[in-house]
Amino acid sequence: MTTTTAVSAPASSAWKDAKRYWWLLSPALPLLGLASVIAVLSGFSAGWLWALPVVFYGLAPLLDLLIGEDRSNAPESAVDALSADRYYQRIVFAYIPSQYLMTILAAWLAVSGGLPWWHLLGLVMATGIVNGVAINTAHELGHKTNALERWLSRIVLAPVAYGHFFIEHNKGHHKHVATPEDPASARMGESFWRFLPRTVLGSLKSAWSIEKARLERNGQSLWSVRNENLQSWALTVLLFGALSLWLGPWALVFLVAQAAFGFSLLEVVNYMEHYGLRRRKLAGGRYERCQPQHSWNSNHVVTNLLLYQLQRHSDHHAHPTRRYQGLRHFDDAPQLPSGYAGMILVAYFPALWFRMMDRRVVEHYGGDITQANLHPGRRAALLARWMPGVEDPATGTASAAGDAGAQTAHTVSEKECAGHQCPNCHYVYDPRQACPHEGYPAGTPWSALPHDFPCPNCAVREKPDFVPVMAEAVAAR
Repeated sequence: MTTTTAVSAPASSAWKDAKRYWWLLSPALPLLGLASVIAVLSGFSAGWLWALPVVFYGLAPLLDLLIGEDRSNAPESAVDALSADRYYQRIVFAYIPSQYLMTILAAWLAVSGGLPWWHLLGLVMATGIVNGVAINTAHELGHKTNALERWLSRIVLAPVAYGHFFIEHNKGHHKHVATPEDPASARMGESFWRFLPRTVLGSLKSAWSIEKARLERNGQSLWSVRNENLQSWALTVLLFGALSLWLGPWALVFLVAQAAFGFSLLEVVNYMEHYGLRRRKLAGGRYERCQPQHSWNSNHVVTNLLLYQLQRHSDHHAHPTRRYQGLRHFDDAPQLPSGYAGMILVAYFPALWFRMMDRRVVEHYGGDITQANLHPGRRAALLARWMPGVEDPATGTASAAGDAGAQTAHTVSEKECAGHQCPNCHYVYDPRQACPHEGYPAGTPWSALPHDFPCPNCAVREKPDFVPVMAEAVAAR
C-alpha cells in the first residue's frame, strides 16, 4: 500500500488560511480581460488586448519561478469548516459574470472595432484564455453534488463550446484516468500536437457513449431533451446564435476561433496532468485505484491561486468532491518542474517537453518504463533509449493483492444491510430509491447492478469498493 505523507500545518482551532484573499486572483483573470476590451472600446490603444496573454504566458510563469512553492496543507481538523465557508464558493461564482460580459463585448469589438489582424489575434487569445480557464471553474463546480453548482458548470462551459466535458470528465476521465483507455491521459513519447486531436475526438466519443448508455437504461431516446450532452451544447448554440443574429456571421467566426483556443488550453493541461503515468491492471481486469503517484502535481503558488489549486491533482483524483481550498500536497506524488502556466509553453515544443519530462517518468518508475503509459508508435524507441538490452516483456497483470485495498471483501449479505456506501464521497445506494437518473429505478437491488457500477456522485469508486451499511445508518441520512 502506498504511503502518502503530507506537509501539514499545525492542527489548531485558530488556524487561518493565509491565502484567503489571494484566491481572488482567479476571478480577477476575466476582469483583466474585460478591462482590456473596455479600454479599447473607450478609445485606448488596441495593444491593451495583449495584456491578458502577456500576464498568462509571461508574468504568471515568472512569478511562479520567483515566489516558488507552498507545500503546506490545512490541518484536517480545519477542513470541514474551510469547506463549509461560503466565501470560497462565492469566489468561484464570481468568475461567471465577467466571463460572459467579456465574451459578449469581445464579439462586438471583433466585428465592429476595425482591428488589424494582429490585434484581432490578441482579442481571440484573450477571450480564449478567459473561457479556457473558465473550464477549470466549470471543473470545480461540476464535481460538487448540488444541482445549482452542477448547472452553473454547464453554463460556464457554453462560451467555450465544450459542454460534453461535464459528462466525460466526471464519468469517463475519472474512471479511466492514467490508463490507455483514457483519451485525456497522455502517453510517454506522445507530443501535445498528436495528443490534441486524439483527446478532442476521444472525449467527444466517450461523452456520447456514456450518455447513450444512461439513456438506454432509462428507456429514453438518445436524441431526447434528456440527453445532457445535447442540453449543454444547446446552451452554446443559443449563445452563439444570439450573438450572430445581433452582430452578423463574423461574430460566429470569432466565437468559434476563441472557443477552439480556449478548449486547447484545457487539453494542454490534460496533457501535462498524467503524462506517461499508468495504473496497473489487476488479475480481475480492473485497474488499481487511482493513487497520488498517478498524477503530476505542482505546488507553485501563483498558478494554484489562478486555477483553484488544480495543480494539486493527486488529491483531486482521490477525492474529487473535495473543495479546492482543502486540497492537499502529497510527498509521493510526482512533481512538475514548474507551474502549469510555465509548463504550457514547454508542452507546445515537443523536443523540449520530451527532454524535460521523459527522464522524470523514467525516474518515477525506477528506470522500468514498461510500467509507464507508452505511446505505441514510439514504444520500441523509448525502450531502446531508456532500457537498452532489456527485452520488452509481454503485457502482464498484477496480482489483486497489489491494489492497495481495492478489493476489500465484504462479508455482510444483501439481506443484512440496507444499503452500500461509497468510501470516497459517502454516497449511499439505497435500493428503495436506487438511482433513477442513471437508469436504475427504485427497487433495483444491489445484486442487479453491474460490476463496474460507478458512484453516481464522484465516479471514483465502483461497485466492488462500496461497503455495506446497516439500516440505522441509512435511516440517519
